[in-house]
Amino acid sequence: MVPALLVLADGTTFEGYSCGHPGTALGELVFNTGMTGYQEVITDPSYCGQIVTFTYPELGNTGINPEDTESLRPWVQGVVCRNFCEYPSNWRASASLRDFFLEWQVVAISGVDTRALTRHIRDHGAQNGIISTEILDPEALLRQVRQAPDMNGLDLVPRVTTAQPYEWTLPTAAIWEFGTVARSHPRLRVVALDFGIKHNILRRLVAHGCQVLVVPGTATAQEILAYEPDGIFLSNGPGDPAAVHYGIATTRALLDCGKPIFGICLGHQILGLALGGQTYKMKFGHRGLNQPAYLQSEKSTQVEITSQNHGFAIAGDSLPTNRLQISHHNLNDNTIEGLRHLDLPVFSVQYHPEASPGPHDADYLFEEFVCLMERQRQLF
Repeated sequence: MVPALLVLADGTTFEGYSCGHPGTALGELVFNTGMTGYQEVITDPSYCGQIVTFTYPELGNTGINPEDTESLRPWVQGVVCRNFCEYPSNWRASASLRDFFLEWQVVAISGVDTRALTRHIRDHGAQNGIISTEILDPEALLRQVRQAPDMNGLDLVPRVTTAQPYEWTLPTAAIWEFGTVARSHPRLRVVALDFGIKHNILRRLVAHGCQVLVVPGTATAQEILAYEPDGIFLSNGPGDPAAVHYGIATTRALLDCGKPIFGICLGHQILGLALGGQTYKMKFGHRGLNQPAYLQSEKSTQVEITSQNHGFAIAGDSLPTNRLQISHHNLNDNTIEGLRHLDLPVFSVQYHPEASPGPHDADYLFEEFVCLMERQRQLF
């Protein structure tokens, strides 16, 4: 077994063994509490720039399959786990997780006390970390990790966004469909700004009857409106939302067009910033499959169990209350989980209603987006 070392920016060190590609990887060290879905996490562009610690003690048991990837490649900087399974057992597996790591040169370390590491992050906050199989001198690694930039102020969207517009036509596979069957004609045209979009968001939009065009996150409002969309989608993505100045400016310009706008995760934060709010970096963020989001409206009061992945949040006291309603709160820490504009067909959520992995409690939000587009189409 090849030894590996994990060193945090505060000097905390963990020894372990390599379970991925040999090398050195540096990024923000975070933890994910999901018991399933490691493949979806590893290929989620929102994790770009991060080393992910999986709190579930087993990793790799179900292998890798081509259907469950959330993008064309893994985006994590590195992976930390307790026990690593070399030989997967699952009828859908086409490769082992180690083979996947080797193919995509993902550095990973196993044998780490992930419970102790997670408690350390919870107590001291998410911070930069470094994994290495090449350098086993803690002091040398510590010097490297302390020279790395903090996540604050980092715009990572250029790393993950598409270079060219493209059409997405695949819905959720029939064998996995759990809800709405796609509508017949006329199909609603959605332009999705790609700040790091997940495949399952695109699948759910198509499954709910949308014709989806994905455009780069740098697209201008003029370029987007030239496609004559029925609605505009703001995607998830990595990094500091306040650093995505072009996305904020574009969203602010799009607010005047009267088209329905729906944002998820980074898209939610960008929308909040475009509407005059501010964002801040959380101590350790929300990353997992069981975050409770509390919805209270005139029609209903309910709790949704949600999939989440974010390290920034919108500051509630920064929002213009005469224009916006906070539609959802997180029951664990009362952070903002959803926004609705009081006058415009615009709304967003901090969590991931498309799941993958996670529960489907919030899939109805795609239906709400569709209803808004149909209503606006009738008005104009």
